[in-house]
Amino acid sequence: MALKATIHKADLQIADMDRHVYADHALTIARHPSETDERMMVRVLAYALYAQDGIAFTKGLFDVDEPEVWVKSLTDEITLWIDLGQPDEARIRRACNRAEQVIVLCYSSGCEVWWKQIASKLTRFSNLTVLQLPAATSQALATLAERSMRLQCMVQDGEIWINTDTQNVPLKLTPLQLPA
Repeated sequence: MALKATIHKADLQIADMDRHVYADHALTIARHPSETDERMMVRVLAYALYAQDGIAFTKGLFDVDEPEVWVKSLTDEITLWIDLGQPDEARIRRACNRAEQVIVLCYSSGCEVWWKQIASKLTRFSNLTVLQLPAATSQALATLAERSMRLQCMVQDGEIWINTDTQNVPLKLTPLQLPA
């Protein structure tokens, strides 16, 4: 018998002063049985940082041909593809060929080693952004995970904070590759 996803609910308030995005989102997050709190919360972070019309969680770990988060146009074209972790070079290449913009959010301690191994093969993609979230920060995000969450994401002058009623996690993303 296959294990089923665990459902988490999040009320997410976004105040992104850098992009002038202010919105409330009621999220239903299907957490794959093998997914950790850390990975799930990095997915929520990606959603918050790139929130726009049409953004959605995908099947993620349930379907290897989809990213974790995406934005599709009204004509069903992928305008934004967001992957997490350390995807292989072939997956990133396919994503860059399928989507207008691709973001990889690496969050484990091995990001530098992973990126050093594949960076030279991906520099030609002008639609690729690779960002690193320090492992300690992603682990701090994991402590915010609950079955029912109230989260606030605030972005101002490149500074990012994720808050609950009782905790505050400041974030700093390091760009490993930015679009040309």
